[in-house]
Order: sequence, then C-alpha cells, then structure tokens
Amino acid sequence: MTGSPLTANDHFYLNLPKVDLHRHLEGSLRVKTMMEIVRAHNLDVKDTGYLRPLVQVEQDDPYTFENFLAKFGTLRLFYKSPEIIKRITREAVEDAADDNVRYLELRFTPAALSRAEGFPVAQVIDWVLASAREAEAEFGVAVRLIVSVNRHEPLDLAEKVVEAAVVRREQGIVGLDLAGNEADFPARPFMPLFRQAQQAGLKITIHAGEWSGPQNVREAVLEFNADRIGHGIRVLEDPLTVDLVREKGLPFEVCMTSNHHSGVVEDLEEHPIKQMMLENINVTLNTDDPSISRITLSNEYRVFDQQLEMPRWILRERVLAAARASFLSPDDRQRLVYDLSKEFSEKMLQDT
Repeated sequence: MTGSPLTANDHFYLNLPKVDLHRHLEGSLRVKTMMEIVRAHNLDVKDTGYLRPLVQVEQDDPYTFENFLAKFGTLRLFYKSPEIIKRITREAVEDAADDNVRYLELRFTPAALSRAEGFPVAQVIDWVLASAREAEAEFGVAVRLIVSVNRHEPLDLAEKVVEAAVVRREQGIVGLDLAGNEADFPARPFMPLFRQAQQAGLKITIHAGEWSGPQNVREAVLEFNADRIGHGIRVLEDPLTVDLVREKGLPFEVCMTSNHHSGVVEDLEEHPIKQMMLENINVTLNTDDPSISRITLSNEYRVFDQQLEMPRWILRERVLAAARASFLSPDDRQRLVYDLSKEFSEKMLQDT
C-alpha cells in the first residue's frame, strides 16, 4: 500500500506545521512544468501519460532501487536553462509552503542540474541559491540548502561541487550530502572531502543504511562524523550500531513512502520506523522525492498517524525532533522549536 492523495477529510494533516529535512530538488518537479519544458524544447515525449511512468513511481512498477533511480535519469534531461533551474527551485519551495512546511532543507545535486547543457556547477549553485532566497521571501517558508554529491559519480566532480559550496556557506548552504547508489558504490573515497567540508563549517548528512546494510550507518557515524543519517532504516540489523546511534542521539531522516517505493520496505504498514522509535532512535519524517512518489509531507504524517497507528503526540514530538535536528544556527533553531511547539498546541487543541 502506497501513499495516496489527501482527501477532504485530511485537512488536519495539511494544517499541521511541518519540517522537511530530506527533500531532493530533482525529485520535486511538477509534471505540468515538465510538459511545458517538453513543448518548449521539443523533447521526445508524446504526452503527460507517456511522461509520468518515466518520472514517477506507478502502481504497477517494480518497487526496486534500480527502478527508483531510473526516474532521475529521465529527470536530468529537463534542466535546459538557468530559467528552468530557477523555476523548479521556486516551485519546490512553493509546493512546500502550500503543504504548511515551516522549515525546509532542500538538497540538490549540482552535477545533475548541470549535465544536460554542461553548465558550470558553481553557476548552478548560484541559480538555486538566488531562486531559493526569492521563494523564501515570497512564500514565507524558511529555506536552507544542502548540496549533494553522488557516490557513483567521479570524485573530481564532487571536489568541484564541494569547493563551490564551501565558499557559499554564508549564503544559505548549510550542509553537504552523500547520496547515490549505496548498494554498489562505496562512500570511503569521499571521506577526506567530507572532512574538509565539515572543518570549513558545513554540516554533514549521509545516505546510509537504505539500500545497503547497517555497516554503512556505522561508517557514516565513525568515519564521516555525520551530523545526520539519510534514511538509515537498516540500522536495526545490527544491535551494536543501534547502541551507537542511540547513545549519540543521532537524527535519522526517514522517508517512509520512498522506502516502500525503492523496495527497501515491502509493506508500508510494517515500516521499521516503529521499531526504531522503540529502540529510542531519533527519527524524523520527511518526503525524499515528493513528485516521484506523488506525495506531500501531509501524506507522510497521515501514514504515520493512520497506517502505522502512532499517537498524535508522538507525531508532534517527531516534528519537533526535526526542528531540533535542523542545520540552523542555535538561536534560529531554538526559535523554530518554540514557534512549532506553540502552533502544534493550538492545532491539537482545535482537534479535541
């Protein structure tokens, strides 16, 4: 069972204040926007019905990481101009604001955005930064950016991306992420680069324990000194790693529907996030790729509440945990937690 669109009875979830720490720009494109790009640039796509299976998970798709990653291969064809890159950034922030996301950490992969037309990665970063700042002011949602590099792509490309990100850390870039094909490519070659970025002031989040086992979570903690773990749901396979992350209180960026669509979790209603919480692992709720999975964060809150049958006070605590795990400055983080706590109290009171 996958996430489905919110209905008229789901306004409770839509109205809740939200924090999304793990949302990929490249997985957030509107299909309508993509069709406009197709027509403007004469791309070889017949119609929306033909496009959707290429860029979104369909009900009849195999739920595997190979199928999930294949969507990004098609999506890389659409980044044809600076205007398009700025537009999709703006729309991603707008969509988050429409879902009552109060704080968004939007991660993006400059190598992916640059490839179609050979744009310099530094320019791509500047375009995303400029558009995110404008959208933040326009839509009233706080936005910070995380630059992502893929472990299945060349290290010298990652070096260029990280160098450009570090010099822009005062402009809204707060973190560095290692993503990509975890099952077939190691993280270790990127370790010196991530240590340098952390020493320069960027926070570190690592995709680990999603498509490969808990050893990758342990590596992210002990070798990369990660501030957060992306996904990480296979941590439960190793009690020693569970003890490690529990002791550190390390935040995990869990993306339930995405884990189902990528084949890591067979049954969404049996998602390991429940067991993670029983083990006192610090989990947060996030979207990952809302367009690819056809979801919103409201949808994930509903899954947590209804399908996993978690009490709403725990939902509130997980949202506040996300705020506490944000890469904001200490003062801004404290302010976000206070504002969310106050708003949650009001929403919960209205619902009683």
